[in-house]
Parts: sequence; C-alpha cells; structure tokens
Amino acid sequence: MITGGRVAAPDRVLDDGWLAVSDGRIAGVGSGTPPEGPAVDVAGALVVPGFIDTHCHGGGGASFSTLTPDEVHTAVQAHRRHGTTTMLASLVSDHVDILREQIAVLRELVEQGDVAGIHLEGPFISKARCGAHDPMALLEPDTGTVDKLLRAGQGAIRMVTLAPELHGGIKAVRQLAESGVIAAIGHTDGVEEQLLPAIEAGATVATHLFNGMRPLHHREPGPVGVLLDDERITIELICDLVHLHPTVVHLAASHAGRDRTVLITDAMSATDAADGRYTLGRLEVDVHDGVATLADNGSLAGSTLTMDNAFRNLVLGAKLHILDAVRATSERPAELLGIANRTGSLRTGFAADVVVLDDDLRPLKVLRRGEWVAEVGRATLST
Repeated sequence: MITGGRVAAPDRVLDDGWLAVSDGRIAGVGSGTPPEGPAVDVAGALVVPGFIDTHCHGGGGASFSTLTPDEVHTAVQAHRRHGTTTMLASLVSDHVDILREQIAVLRELVEQGDVAGIHLEGPFISKARCGAHDPMALLEPDTGTVDKLLRAGQGAIRMVTLAPELHGGIKAVRQLAESGVIAAIGHTDGVEEQLLPAIEAGATVATHLFNGMRPLHHREPGPVGVLLDDERITIELICDLVHLHPTVVHLAASHAGRDRTVLITDAMSATDAADGRYTLGRLEVDVHDGVATLADNGSLAGSTLTMDNAFRNLVLGAKLHILDAVRATSERPAELLGIANRTGSLRTGFAADVVVLDDDLRPLKVLRRGEWVAEVGRATLST
C-alpha cells in the first residue's frame, strides 16, 4: 500500500490518496482512510503513473543501436531509475542489413517484455533535414525495403519515422498503416501539399515537432503548421528546454491539447552518464553540460533527457498543469501504443507502474510491475 500521497487519478489529483498493489497490479485507488495492510507512507509526495517514452535511443552509456543485449539492458535500467516503466527502443538510420541485425537483437527483448517495441527513425528521411543521421545511410522508401524491415521485426516494430515528400513516401505511409505500424512524419523538408496526402494515407504522429523539419513560416506553414494544426496528428515534444524554448512548448502543447501531446526524450547513450565523446549510430557526438551535439558541426544530436525531467520541465518550465504532464508522459503514449487498457493510468486492474515524485517533481521511488526499482533518481546531467 502506498499511502499519504497526492495521487494523480485520471481526472483529478486525490489529496491524502492511497494506492494498493497486489501481484504486480493496482488493486485499488482512493483517498482518505486506506484499506488495512502493510503500507509505505510517502508523506504528501505526488504519485503518478509510470512514464512511457516512445522515442529513446539509449542511456547509461549504452545504445539501442547495438548487437549486444547487455547494452540494451543497461540503457533500459538507466531510464527506469528515472521513472520510465515502458519504452520503445529507437534506432537511427543505417544500412538495411545492419538495421535488420539490430532489429533481431531488440526483437528478443521485446518478446521478453524489456521494451515495448522498436521505433525506426529512418532511413527514409530527408537529407536536407537529417540532423544527427548519417546522410550516406538514407534511402527513398520502396515497398520491398519497407517489407524487409517489417519482416525482420516480426511484429516488434511499432513506429517508423519517414519524410513523406520522398519518392515512394506516401505509398510507404499507407503500407505501414495497413501493417499496423505507426507512421510518423519527421526529418522532413516537405510543404503542405506533400504532407496532407501522408496524413490522409494514415500518418498519425509528428516526430519531435519543430526539430528536424522545415520551420514554420507565416506564408508557408510547412510541417510544423500542418502537423500541429491537424487533429489527426499526435505531436512529440522534446521537453528538455534546449531543443525547444519553454514558450514554444507551452504554445504547442496548449494548441494540440491533452489528447494530442506526447513528451519524449530522444535520449542517446550519454543520458544518465558523464559528459564526453559518444556515438549516435555511426556519428560522433560531444556532450558538454548535458547537451549532445555532433562533433563535426555542432548540430543537436538527440538529448540526455529523462522522462522525469521532461515531466518537471512541462510543469515548472512551460507552466502547464500536473495532469497535463501526466497525460503527456503516460496516458497519451499508452493510447498511441495501444496498451492503454493495461498501463498508463492509475486504475484498478492496471499494471503497478508508479512513480513517486517529491515537491520538486524529482523521483523518490519507482514501481515497475509491482517491483521496486533500485537506485532511483541517480544524478543526471539532463537539463
């Protein structure tokens, strides 16, 4: 039993709340006098659902772009310490055969339940907006290549980011959607006339809105304007307050609303690790004061963000409500991944994925499937 907390129920925060856990599931949620039983009194701390990160490349000095399962486990554990109880493992662009090998490693961990699925960020993205992706690895999408990657995943691939203006882009969006895979628009230089057909074909997510795409202009809305304004699109925001200014986060999240906003980390291997030289895919990255940039040109290269920091930044930096942050870090991502019937909310019968946050919204305790996570809140260099 977790007692004496402010419990973030789906529709309100319960003062003097309690949450009962049994056999890895939530057995009850309420306020006032809790049922009898052993209890942990959290003394007024905020109790929220475990965070769900749909876009993450690594952490703890380890990368998901690996052929070593132990390295994947290291990255997963780094993020669990910060409250992420469910996550997709994201891969950056690479040659198709290498991606297939990486997918094979991750697929086994998806089957074991360590990660909820695989996200391919590329290789079907624009060279003009490729950011920290190796331009030599980029491809125009074709049915055969898309099918080859999906078959390698055997159902484990949950999301693919692509630029719809590429030759074959709209057809690839339709192919992904018909295969039950989330088609995300990102790293795109497309204009409105190229983006709207992709949405009609089944694209439903904007990969880290604003970043890696043609900017908003008052005479050409481009990807930012089209994706932000379309009710069919869920927007990802990297809420480290480095990729996006707090005012921009506030404007975007307020316009999209709770039903269309998801916070992500886009974290790379340096997350929850020391500053220094790292790699993202095939590219070298320098990390100074927690900010990751490409060694050769200084462009932002993912982040060292964790989801607890993203939650805190949305509330304290972008000045949105705690329930907005709960929705963007747990409930909406669960809906996006089709797992909102078992996690993402503090509801009876759901998985006991829980984060206890102190008055500064920093994690004190983390439960994953009813088991306490060790070393919670290890010092991080994230903003």
